[in-house]
Amino acid sequence: MSELKLEIQGLHVAIDGKEIVKGLDLTICGGEIHAIMGPNGTGKSTLASALMGHPRYEVVRGQVLLNGENVLDMSVDERARAGLFLAMQYPAEVSGVSNANFMRQALNAKLGEGHEMPVLKFHRQLQDRMKKLNVDESFADRYLNEGFSGGEKKRNEILQMSMLEPKVAILDEIDSGLDIDALKIVAEGVNTLRSPETGFLIITHYQRLLNYIVPDHVHVMMQGRIVKSGGRELAEYLEAHGYDGLKAELGIEDETVEVGI
Repeated sequence: MSELKLEIQGLHVAIDGKEIVKGLDLTICGGEIHAIMGPNGTGKSTLASALMGHPRYEVVRGQVLLNGENVLDMSVDERARAGLFLAMQYPAEVSGVSNANFMRQALNAKLGEGHEMPVLKFHRQLQDRMKKLNVDESFADRYLNEGFSGGEKKRNEILQMSMLEPKVAILDEIDSGLDIDALKIVAEGVNTLRSPETGFLIITHYQRLLNYIVPDHVHVMMQGRIVKSGGRELAEYLEAHGYDGLKAELGIEDETVEVGI
């Protein structure tokens, strides 16, 4: 098992002055896959954005440590160089910038000045990763996500993750809008990249993704905090009983939520 450790301790996050994440604790070690599930508006995507340093999300209190280093003191670029990676729910389209050029710039920025990867070595590595992930070679020359289907965008996020080799990969509803074939391809990509040097945080609404990516830990997030943790059986419980069933079991009352946070 790797010494990699991401520690989230007592994290509170607000958007426009409203607290959304309300005291979240979570530790992710190398080689582990953690899945966070929960209904809309419980703070799952807010957590992902706050970890990556999105300026809209204010960390009110708490700390995030990556191998003992304070992530919250880092800029967005520094967090990426330290090994954090976010696969977004809705990847942006960038016209005029090829996938290959985007990934090469991102990789060299992570490696740092004076340690850039030579062009030929980069292209050999890119071709190797595309082959392993069953990604068509044409992806390299296409503009970043422009004209991509939903499944192609998500597959492209997995390819980027493969090239950047992050320490902690955060996948924010990467299964959203995928048909079963695309879902299997994305899951296969994640399983291919699983290693003792990488920890995964997978945010999802649905148990179906976890049929193909077997998590070590499943956490249910409601009202801004983790209310229950377990293994894969917890996801299966949710599939059978829904979030309302878990709320009733835990004695959690409904509150007004905002979709997409």
